[in-house]
Amino acid sequence: MPWNPDVYNQFKNIRFKPFFDLSDLIQNKGNMKAIDLGCGTGEQTAILAERFEQAHFIGIDSSAEMLEKSKTLEAENLHFRQATTEEILDSNENWDLIFSNAALQWSDDHETLFPKLISKLNKSGQLAIQMPYQPGNILNKILLEMGNEEPFKTQLNHWNRASTVLTLDEYAQILFDNDIEDINISQKVYPVIAEDHETLFNFISGSALIPYLERLSEENQQTFIAEFKKRIAINFPKLPAIYSFKRILMYGRKK
Repeated sequence: MPWNPDVYNQFKNIRFKPFFDLSDLIQNKGNMKAIDLGCGTGEQTAILAERFEQAHFIGIDSSAEMLEKSKTLEAENLHFRQATTEEILDSNENWDLIFSNAALQWSDDHETLFPKLISKLNKSGQLAIQMPYQPGNILNKILLEMGNEEPFKTQLNHWNRASTVLTLDEYAQILFDNDIEDINISQKVYPVIAEDHETLFNFISGSALIPYLERLSEENQQTFIAEFKKRIAINFPKLPAIYSFKRILMYGRKK
């Protein structure tokens, strides 16, 4: 099941707020070689390229559907390429800025991933990353709970996606152990205000729900969705509802 940029962008304004908070942490170092990991449609990468006009940006994403939207955004200092984060880490390239907004939560084994990312920074290179804190977000918890229960456990062939996102303390230790200074790590709530339960379903249907549905038959998809919506209503009995969506923002500079 491919990513659908139109569904994802229904909550564009909500998703852009942490992007701007993260980009405000970046120091303008002029002629930077910069990469945006998991750039999606490329709109945010284009904003970065305009803001840091002397830098040279490349946006990478594994989804051809998302990158289709980026074709009109390319500029002299901005290009896009289809690739995974892991493929970039296996390359011989190094960077002055590694940026990633709401993408690395899809990568496995952060205890190994983050030291590799840091190793790709040049001296004084900057790391700026934002990720949803899935272990603390209710809708993610419901998905994990359902994946561990029958009949979905069997229908998913015993697959489930426990979050790979670590705690603030663990990320701080990893950054410190790998020669990152000026460490700035925080967790912030970006509330989603929903007039109805369908809004909450739509918010997650364009992201974390996708890998569950793509493993189910069409009939089982409908059963899964119906149960998911039922549990959303149970967890948010009062409308309008506030969904306290938590995100981790981190920044640091390599010594």
